[in-house]
Amino acid sequence: MSLLALGVVSLIALCMWLRFATETYLTEQKIPPATLERIRTISASPAQHEQELWGYLRQYYQPQDVVPGILGADWLLFYALMAASIPLIVVLGFVTSRPLSRQFSIVAATARRVTQGDFSSRAELVPNAPAELNRLAEDFNAMCEKLSRYEREVLDSSAILAHELRTPLNAAMGRLQGILDGVFEPQPDQLAMILRQLVQLNRLVSDLHFLSVARAGELRLSEDKFDLTELIRDRINWSVPALDAAGIVSRVEVPSSAPWYGDRDRLGQVVSILIENVVRYAGSGRALTVRLSASSGTARLIIQDRGPGVPAEELPRIFDRFWRAEHSRGRHSGGSGLGLSIAGVIVEAHGGMIQAANRVDGGLEVNISLPRRSAAPR
Repeated sequence: MSLLALGVVSLIALCMWLRFATETYLTEQKIPPATLERIRTISASPAQHEQELWGYLRQYYQPQDVVPGILGADWLLFYALMAASIPLIVVLGFVTSRPLSRQFSIVAATARRVTQGDFSSRAELVPNAPAELNRLAEDFNAMCEKLSRYEREVLDSSAILAHELRTPLNAAMGRLQGILDGVFEPQPDQLAMILRQLVQLNRLVSDLHFLSVARAGELRLSEDKFDLTELIRDRINWSVPALDAAGIVSRVEVPSSAPWYGDRDRLGQVVSILIENVVRYAGSGRALTVRLSASSGTARLIIQDRGPGVPAEELPRIFDRFWRAEHSRGRHSGGSGLGLSIAGVIVEAHGGMIQAANRVDGGLEVNISLPRRSAAPR
């Protein structure tokens, strides 16, 4: 609209200038060259040659050109241009503003549906709308997508959480009730079974608390100086019994040394989660590959398996809470279903990125990219 107004004003000014230039040119064609030169000379100081200048004006110029008032030829032309510009401004303004107003209306209508709880609503992008409005609509749709995911996650998590909590509680309560009723003797093995259920319950609660703290932006990371290579080898060694039991052959490709800064324990937790994930869900592949490459600015950790992989449509949700509980990762495999979510928030808290993709020749690949932290260790 600003450009339209500026264009109309510029057009009126151009027309006025062309009219003046044309009138001046036609008039000067009628004046003898010597007289014209004299007029130009005395025009430089009109106050000193007032009578002579008025004489030339009366002789060669039209009276209406010099008579004051708002009905002269210049004013009449100005009025005509304004009268012609008003319809032009209205028409062009309507044409240019229609996509703008339509985009606003669509976003407003979609926002009303979202406030009513319909998080699946999306704002249509209007062709020829200003780029800023299209970006607004795209950002609004991205916000709705996140809200939709959060709603789905809350609904899913509520039901799954109730089941995950109820299972160990019922098992522990049933065993205790059996001991109280005399069905079971209070032997160490019976108490150990109860303890295992309580440990599982405690771990679930701890994992949920960790995720809640991370989502609230309150996750505190230590700044340790450590060797990534040593950390990965340690975690692999810890997992050797589980890997051997599952018949998984591990292959580790790491540099001889990779000095790094970050929270050693949390990053070690990520490695352990991913290895445990392979043991629990990809043991049929009988293979685990861990690769690490570290440069001055970035470390890249890749963990690959030869398991069944993940359906392509499920990959975007693989780091959601309780993802395995509803899909291909069945309950019989154990675990809280929070491991990959925890790994994701730890990596993101370090400013990194974690992604998962199916391998072309079968299996799953988890790719972690970590930027070097600039803070000195404390």
